[in-house]
Amino acid sequence: MPTFVYVGTYTGSKSKGIYLFRLQTENLEVSQNITLVPLGLAAETSNPSFIELDFKRRLLFAVNELNEFEGKPTGAVSAFSIDRETGMLRLLNQRPSMGTGPCHLVLDKERRHLLVANYGSGSVSVLPVGSDGRLGAASDVVQHTGKSVDPDRQKGPHAHCVTLDLANRFAFVCDLGLDKVLVYRFDAEHGKLTPHDPPFAPLKPGAGPRHMVFRPDGRFAYVVNEMSSTITAFAYESSAGVLRERQTVSTLPEHFDGANTTAEIDVHPSGKWLYVSNRGHNSVVLFNVDADKGTLAYVEEQGTGGFKPRHFGIEPSAKHLAIGNQDSDTVLVARIDAGNGRLKPSGVFASAPSPVCVKFLPPP
Repeated sequence: MPTFVYVGTYTGSKSKGIYLFRLQTENLEVSQNITLVPLGLAAETSNPSFIELDFKRRLLFAVNELNEFEGKPTGAVSAFSIDRETGMLRLLNQRPSMGTGPCHLVLDKERRHLLVANYGSGSVSVLPVGSDGRLGAASDVVQHTGKSVDPDRQKGPHAHCVTLDLANRFAFVCDLGLDKVLVYRFDAEHGKLTPHDPPFAPLKPGAGPRHMVFRPDGRFAYVVNEMSSTITAFAYESSAGVLRERQTVSTLPEHFDGANTTAEIDVHPSGKWLYVSNRGHNSVVLFNVDADKGTLAYVEEQGTGGFKPRHFGIEPSAKHLAIGNQDSDTVLVARIDAGNGRLKPSGVFASAPSPVCVKFLPPP
């Protein structure tokens, strides 16, 4: 069985939905030992800008980043079944996301709920997932309020991502408009969110927190700040659900003085390395992660060969990383060096219209 790669996009004149590729790593020239074989349009759907996979049940969930759905001011979430042989998608159903501009979603550890961040309206919703993969009506919606210092981008709340801790007890929401990571107690039985005490971890004014990821052991968490091009490292007290700031580092080299915003952040499955993407500098940057302190040390930057590298996905086996260059309509796969975490790009670009999110689906 092949490893499939799904690419979520912004739809329009170039794109029609979610595109499918097969990861090819063998029987090629030495100089081109990794490539993505295009398998076509996996499903036609509007603005599937972020996707989530259920490996066991072979399901794919996608936000539909819209401001209107079924005549109401909300985006949507779509559920698809995955054909085990071909990788093609079959729509199961769609539900309102209960807020405008949904841009991120995560499946909880029990695979019973999807937590959705609505960027436009600055809200978070919880949608139950049935045993057959179909979505139920939202079991909870939390509306954020407030603003921060930037008069253009922080006039109000903008929920940008939802992350769950390893125990599935706490949900963390990066709100770019508030410069906060809001913390909720998550009721996995009923799909409910309750504000925690303390209710948030603050970021520096104007930072614009975008995405958050835990180290695989759950002891540390990392927030990429879109507007300030920085990463903030937190120690995590799992029993109390409390984040304590340890360090903030730049994602840019000192010599770079151009415009930049960060996009994706992820930790290698080993926990040894962290990656982050820069839009403007057009790079993916590698950091070493201190095993005991959780702090970050810059290693190197790797150009992506395109413009506005938005999201990247790490293969679950940790052998490859795929980067979507949104403004170049390309996806680049790199091999991950198992000894030092460094990226070795293939140099072979796959064509994909307006790629926004890239996810690997390994064989069952």
